[in-house]
Amino acid sequence: MGPARRGPHVVRRRVDYDSAVVTGRGDDGTTGLLYGGPRIAKDDPRTEAYGAVDEAVAALGLARAELVDRPPADRGTALADLADLILRLQRELFVVGAELATNPAARERAEDGRTRVSKAMVEGLDAAVREVEATVEMPREFVVPGETRASAALELARTAVRRAERRAVSIAKAGDGIGAPLLAYLNRLADLLWILARVAEQAASHAATPVRARDAGPG
Repeated sequence: MGPARRGPHVVRRRVDYDSAVVTGRGDDGTTGLLYGGPRIAKDDPRTEAYGAVDEAVAALGLARAELVDRPPADRGTALADLADLILRLQRELFVVGAELATNPAARERAEDGRTRVSKAMVEGLDAAVREVEATVEMPREFVVPGETRASAALELARTAVRRAERRAVSIAKAGDGIGAPLLAYLNRLADLLWILARVAEQAASHAATPVRARDAGPG
């Protein structure tokens, strides 16, 4: 049984069949890091962090699929632009995941914008926040997710990003090689996703549901 190739590295198989995905090396509950080094447990804070990022990417995919699957007549420019922005964010989250999955001892090998979050990526989110927030009516109180499928998926992605952020903060406090731009990126992204959920609602002619029920008054 030959080795499996994953990127530039050769991975020794521990299964008795050929697969482009399965190697069996993680059967013992460990996983490898980018640029090599010792394997770590799958419940390691670093693994938890990039696992949460992976969940956010998937939830954003659900939101994007909901938007692009709408009939063309119902899609409109706002929803098409939103789908394009979501795809951009999904791709950027792969950079976030790469940095979180990087062996701390090989951190100097990471590349800005490819395997390490850059200041430019954070600035890009700041620009998106300013642009999008100017087009949407912001609620004046906390809201309950679920007005549309797309907005609910965006909210789900937001909560996964916040979880990734919490895990990344723990890693940074331990001095384990997390750059300041990554923390800023996750924080800004969670805020942007909340705004985008409101965009998805309003583009579909829905209003956000406030946490407090409105008093219907006397019958």
